[in-house]
Amino acid sequence: MTTSQPTAMTAQSFVLLLCLAAVWGGSFLFAELALREVPPMTITLHRVVWAVPALLLALRLGGLALPRSARFWGGALGMGLLNNAIPFSLIFWGQQQIEAGLASILNGTTAMFGAVVAGLLLPDEPLTPNKLAGAVLGLLGVAVIMGPEALGGFDPANLAQLAVLGAALSYALASVWGKRLLGGHPPLVNATGMLIGAAVLMLPVVLLVEGPPRFDLSAGTFGALAGLALLSTSLAYALYFAILRRAGAANLMLVTLLIPPFAIALGALVLGERIGAAEGVGFAVIALGFVVTDGRLLSRCRRVSQKRGAGS
Repeated sequence: MTTSQPTAMTAQSFVLLLCLAAVWGGSFLFAELALREVPPMTITLHRVVWAVPALLLALRLGGLALPRSARFWGGALGMGLLNNAIPFSLIFWGQQQIEAGLASILNGTTAMFGAVVAGLLLPDEPLTPNKLAGAVLGLLGVAVIMGPEALGGFDPANLAQLAVLGAALSYALASVWGKRLLGGHPPLVNATGMLIGAAVLMLPVVLLVEGPPRFDLSAGTFGALAGLALLSTSLAYALYFAILRRAGAANLMLVTLLIPPFAIALGALVLGERIGAAEGVGFAVIALGFVVTDGRLLSRCRRVSQKRGAGS
């Protein structure tokens, strides 16, 4: 990957980011439904295996083919491990132990991990004060949305909470891994290779730890698994790699700060949950975090202020 590719948030990248947040926001609801009948690592296996045929079809329709090089498949296996197998399993396991609100807040730390990891490992994505400040503001917005009660439930000794934090760190590392090793390929190619890699890694683990997957499941559970695979995985990772190429790893990780608002909206539509004023305030703080991280709007405001000052 060359360092000449853009890493600023354009309007197109922001729209893609909103779409990604929407489909990933649904993953919490799908996972909660599926966990009633399916153990966490088996859900991960279902999620990645079902997504592969959809992406293979998309590749065929788009006239694309999977590379045969060892470098690509090594990168795909590593990406499947860091971006699918590890974080999916940790989050699903954690959702058995802690409430979704606290899990969402902890998952939001991905943005902070992403800014730090990208700043340390990617020379074209320096760790600027804007990125750090934007990530902190975004995390604060998530905390406002979920409320002080959820924050008060944090306990470092709780393994479930540490598992979600571990997933956030894994996502951050995956963004850097993908940019370094998979940046030269089309997004659909990267997504398909990554999910094939994750499926290959998860199958023996699931058979060893949780046993063969059951298929005598309810229609609702099958629907939840299909939603996880086709919407929150196949479509999501096509968007994921497109944003990674356009906006960079640290900006991409800020999607985790937009997931809770979409999850809350889906909860209101599907489960009749009430959206209060705190959610609006939190979303405003998140939006401010994006403005600070991107930096361009602030720069324009400074230039306008300087011109006005010079003209007075």
